[in-house]
Amino acid sequence: MLKRRELQDVPALFPLLSDEAVKPFVREKADTMEAYYFFTNMMNQQEENGELISRTILDEMENPVGAITLYDIDEQKGFLATWLGKPYFGQGYNQYAKELFLWELFMEQDIEVVFLKVNKLNNRSLRAVNKLSYAVEANETYPNVHEQINKGDKKYDLFAIYKDAFIFYMHENDDEEVDELEA
Repeated sequence: MLKRRELQDVPALFPLLSDEAVKPFVREKADTMEAYYFFTNMMNQQEENGELISRTILDEMENPVGAITLYDIDEQKGFLATWLGKPYFGQGYNQYAKELFLWELFMEQDIEVVFLKVNKLNNRSLRAVNKLSYAVEANETYPNVHEQINKGDKKYDLFAIYKDAFIFYMHENDDEEVDELEA
């Protein structure tokens, strides 16, 4: 389940974000809980201004387990970033959150393309993106974007999720579920 980012979730999210298995790979940098309150408040303001869209990922008991955000929104495109706390790795939250969030972005928020910038050294993220049949490698399709994300020391692969491909994927999954129920 997803919900809008709220300041009340900071005490649950900050320790998860601070774990060394998570911290080096996230855009949400904060060294103190106070800084994370400030960062979360700033993100909420940026969402109000249409600069980003961010949600808290919840477990079955509605406890915060991570976050998913579309950053740098421009011309109906943006960059997807998601993170989960280490105790929640490998439990399916990432894929579930992505599908819910992408549905919202494409069907409710008028987004056409979602980019995934994957650190070439982050094997967990590379494995996760390769599980997404609707994500395509976009280093050559968007050479300017690929060049832009690789200006620093870290090197990234660029992937794109197109609205039409994602909607097709979701309809195919719905058809498969109906076929299984009818069998």
